[in-house]
Amino acid sequence: MNDKTIFKSAVLTLFLVLTAVVSYEIYLRGEGIPADFDDDSPLWADSRVKACESADKTIVFIGSSRIKFDLDIPTWNSLTSVEPIQLAMVGSCPRPVLEDLANDPNFKGKLVIDVTERLFFSNAPPNQETPNKNIKYFHDRTPAQYASFEISKVLESQFAFLDKNNLSLSAELDALELQSRPGVFMMPIFPTLFDRTTYERQSYMTESFVADTVQRNKVKSIWAFFSKGAKMAPPPKQAEYDAIFKSVVANINKIKARGGEVVFVRTPSSGSFYQEESMGFTRERFWDRLLKETNCPGIHFKDYPAIANFDCPELSHLKRSDAVIFTKHFFELLSQHDGFTYLKQTNPTH
Repeated sequence: MNDKTIFKSAVLTLFLVLTAVVSYEIYLRGEGIPADFDDDSPLWADSRVKACESADKTIVFIGSSRIKFDLDIPTWNSLTSVEPIQLAMVGSCPRPVLEDLANDPNFKGKLVIDVTERLFFSNAPPNQETPNKNIKYFHDRTPAQYASFEISKVLESQFAFLDKNNLSLSAELDALELQSRPGVFMMPIFPTLFDRTTYERQSYMTESFVADTVQRNKVKSIWAFFSKGAKMAPPPKQAEYDAIFKSVVANINKIKARGGEVVFVRTPSSGSFYQEESMGFTRERFWDRLLKETNCPGIHFKDYPAIANFDCPELSHLKRSDAVIFTKHFFELLSQHDGFTYLKQTNPTH
């Protein structure tokens, strides 16, 4: 085979590959799937770096998925020039992140802790897995990994087909949702359009998901599946909860000792899901005790009429239009607390 033939073959191969990629990208966009970022360790580590910047220029959010959906970052940025650093993780307990920040002498800033009770007060290993993995990646990150992320960041912002969590071959195979069988357990799969992620790590539902009753009901059934599993597990003993409170208090005291400020927030859930959460984790035993023992202020959505009655599309997270409303009111409430009045003292830069 001569050089001319090799060149023609290479050009043809390149043409076929580009045609396939472009066609697939056009198809995905036609299905309403926008480009987004894989919410993985490199993206989390990129945000974690910013947590130790000037305390007057940033505010850090930790928690589970609700604050990722409910804090609308463009709305926040329209209200203040204080940058929101989103370190919350879906389906995860935020206490490992709280401990990591508490043990970091460089973190002296403002911290908002979102409380989803069944995750916040959980010691179950699966709920700690992602935080521990992300924290380890952040502390062990190499220059090569940093450079790789910088390249990926540019590509992921433009192409929907690079969605590893939903559109890779392994993700597509998982989406077949085969029946569980002896020795093989199949986890339920969330619809692709339920959780899209921006570079700032904000999660949002697409409008097509919100409008699709079938997809919304599928997510509701997933929550019911997890709730059923939680009920089948032996309930934690009081001593386990006491140890959790003790560790949270110790970590918050470390942050306060360096001049940091901490506020708790209970973000919205609705319908039968909220009723179940309220019965399983009563305010008196958990929320009220958390504020009292940590000596921190708290913002519980049910205490404020303007944000008390959202109808979450799948019972647990706000759609983006409601997240805009929630963020505006939450900003006003938060900026009234000691240590957070600086939010209003800064002007948006855009």
